[in-house]
Amino acid sequence: MIRHGETAWSRELRHTGRTDLPLTPAGEASAASLAGDLARLPIVATFASPAQRALRTAELAGLKDLTIDPDLWEWDYGGYEGKTGAEIRTQRPGWYLWRDGVIPGDAGHPGETVSQVGARADLVLDRARPLLCRGDVALVAHGHLLRVLTARWLGLAAGDGRLFRLDTGTLSTLGTEHEEAVISTWNLPARPQAVS
Repeated sequence: MIRHGETAWSRELRHTGRTDLPLTPAGEASAASLAGDLARLPIVATFASPAQRALRTAELAGLKDLTIDPDLWEWDYGGYEGKTGAEIRTQRPGWYLWRDGVIPGDAGHPGETVSQVGARADLVLDRARPLLCRGDVALVAHGHLLRVLTARWLGLAAGDGRLFRLDTGTLSTLGTEHEEAVISTWNLPARPQAVS
């Protein structure tokens, strides 16, 4: 799993669901730095969110032949799109996304529950699992969606994604041990490539 590189809003801790923002120069650099690690993996398929930040991350990381998967879109934050947690808590003291959810927004941002995000993550996993017998499947997407997907991989409730912090421009690996779902690596930052 690859979380896309930094955008202006992710740097500012703004909830970025369906707003389609480009990567910052730092986000592009971290995405490109993932290429070396990804080149060493036996990747047989790549699925990416339709958001330009995910597609550009995949491109810069050297992932080829990707399939755009709308189920990998980030959580639809509804009326909280573009707002920071601190801004939301001025209106809703004590608000916590994983417990309290979002409010409806406009037609482009109707909002989703954590269960709805979990249902989308399950669909992604249903498509990826049959391919794992041939090698690794790369998923390029967003922080909250990938956290929910990780919870579902582990057989946990979608809301348990709250337990897994995930930074921009990072690589994480889900796998199995004794046929049980595990996290193999988590939140690994891009390693700078050696200059020759």
